[in-house]
Amino acid sequence: MHFKRLIVAAVLLPVLYLYIMYLPQKYFFLLMAAVGLLALSEFYSMYTIEGFFKYACIIFGISVLGISYAAGGYLLDGIVIAVMAIIVMRLLLRRDPVSALSDISLPVVGLLYIPVLLSFQIRIRNMGPEWIVFLYATVWASDSMAYYIGKGMGKRKLYREVSPNKTVAGAAGSLMGGAAGALLLKVLVVQQIHASTALAVGIILGSISIIGDLVESMFKRDAGVKDSGGIIPGHGGILDKIDGSLFAGPVLYWILIMMNKASDHL
Repeated sequence: MHFKRLIVAAVLLPVLYLYIMYLPQKYFFLLMAAVGLLALSEFYSMYTIEGFFKYACIIFGISVLGISYAAGGYLLDGIVIAVMAIIVMRLLLRRDPVSALSDISLPVVGLLYIPVLLSFQIRIRNMGPEWIVFLYATVWASDSMAYYIGKGMGKRKLYREVSPNKTVAGAAGSLMGGAAGALLLKVLVVQQIHASTALAVGIILGSISIIGDLVESMFKRDAGVKDSGGIIPGHGGILDKIDGSLFAGPVLYWILIMMNKASDHL
């Protein structure tokens, strides 16, 4: 299984790097739309949301990403319209009011958890493709270091109720991996920032990716599944691969906004 993970990563990572760095923004939107579609489908399947309701909610989610790409200023309006549509669909498709709130809340949470958080990555891509590479490489370095240090040294559990395999040592490894990944990316891709800034951002993203991972683990344990899906051999589902970046993306976006404002005042 471990060898299969390495093979898949060795094939996919160079392709993704070239795709993100050298193709126009519209192709990145198409990538995010595909990722959002698959991840949202996995999330709804975990909670056995099926049929017309599931596919309509997926369309709403992709539409939110489309609004973020084409008219970012109207993102909030798109979210409100999607939530209103989900509520009205529940009203019209099932006359029995029993469990109406739970029927509505799961699709809405899925919409906010995946397409809305992914929309921040479209904003980051507008600031430069190198920042998307920075985001994912830092989060993946964080995840990898957490895995190896946690497996080799981890004894004390981090959050047994949500994720029994995660350890405090693994969490420390996540911070170290985030820092190391960010410093490497500073040298290779984002030379415009200082090493100290890259180090701080890497530690922040490493810590946030832990939270993103735990949030997905919380959902999976609640739904009673081990992986969100099986689309990537040896890696699980799409949602399993982007859980850390879902939370790290908005944080990096806000950091970049603050950095840009700080540079404007110099």
